[in-house]
Amino acid sequence: MQGQSARGNCLSSTSEKAAIEIQGVSRYYGHDPYKVTALENIHLAIRENEFFTLLGPSGCGKTTLLRLIAGFDFPSAGAILLYGENIAPLPPFKRPVNTVFQSYALFPHMTVAENIGFGLKMLGKPKEEMQARVEEMLSLVHMVPMRDRQVSQISGGQQQRVALARALAPKPKVLLLDEPLSALDYKLRKEMQIELKRVQAETGITFVFVTHDQEEALTMSDRIAVMSSGSVRQVGTPREIYDRPADRFVADFIGESNFLSASVLQRHGATAEVRLSNGAVIEAALPAMQADRDAITIVIRPEHAALTPAGGGTFDGILTDAIYFGTDTHYHLTLDDGTAFIVREQNSRADRLLHDKGARVGVQLGQAAAQILGAE
Repeated sequence: MQGQSARGNCLSSTSEKAAIEIQGVSRYYGHDPYKVTALENIHLAIRENEFFTLLGPSGCGKTTLLRLIAGFDFPSAGAILLYGENIAPLPPFKRPVNTVFQSYALFPHMTVAENIGFGLKMLGKPKEEMQARVEEMLSLVHMVPMRDRQVSQISGGQQQRVALARALAPKPKVLLLDEPLSALDYKLRKEMQIELKRVQAETGITFVFVTHDQEEALTMSDRIAVMSSGSVRQVGTPREIYDRPADRFVADFIGESNFLSASVLQRHGATAEVRLSNGAVIEAALPAMQADRDAITIVIRPEHAALTPAGGGTFDGILTDAIYFGTDTHYHLTLDDGTAFIVREQNSRADRLLHDKGARVGVQLGQAAAQILGAE
């Protein structure tokens, strides 16, 4: 899941200048005693030219925050700044932002080119300028051969490209994308992830992307804000979020994780010596904000562990299942203290000895495999 991405293999052109600043934004619905909190005191800075993702489960507040930036809703408290100007009081049509919706909202009676030019027409752009911009957008999203087709005559992926081109045509300073890939099948969704990244890189426009798909967020983003229950739990690059989750929620939501109880024996620098429940002593990385506490929880990603013969690793357990995923196999174990644990090992083309279910096996941890989680 961690995988290499097009984003991770190139240098980012993101500037440090903030395009959007979310300053103490809250959104409440209703009144006491029936008040519902959708967002609570959100602080975020989204950089210019950045592909920024709001990631979290359903109901966490990510779409609400996107709607506040778009102007479809208004904050109960706080300010939303676009290049230093507070846009929170402005209606949507007075904000230099545009939105690509999950449903695309294309006009079925119009051609591809007419859909792309619709916003420009509503802005009263001269005909020659509008035609030139439509041709530019058709080329950008690789839809020139489809320009005269009705949108009902093109595929879902092509409709997504048209919706993207229409939103980009008026040259917004920020493009908001509300789970635009969720209706596509897996293979097409993967292709469109690459296309969205290409378009964002070519246009240099700040993208704010909403998704509940962790793999999608890790693949596409410059930075990610992980949200839960109306608050932001962690902001960081995909690698920071995956390798150094701030707390148990982030570690559990992003990918697969193993959680073990432990106690701190000694702290030294950025790591600590900890004792597991089975008595094994290992080194674990300390979180950035580490409270002075002895009883802790450590997280270990499944790919940072390997199976060994019983007694030959850090701890032992019983193999309860082995799930083949093509590129790798996930081994599910029950450790001696009853804790569930997953080991993920890559498969090679050569035949390899698979462990039998019910067998007693050992688990060997890789270097820097364990991290102590911050307090919730």
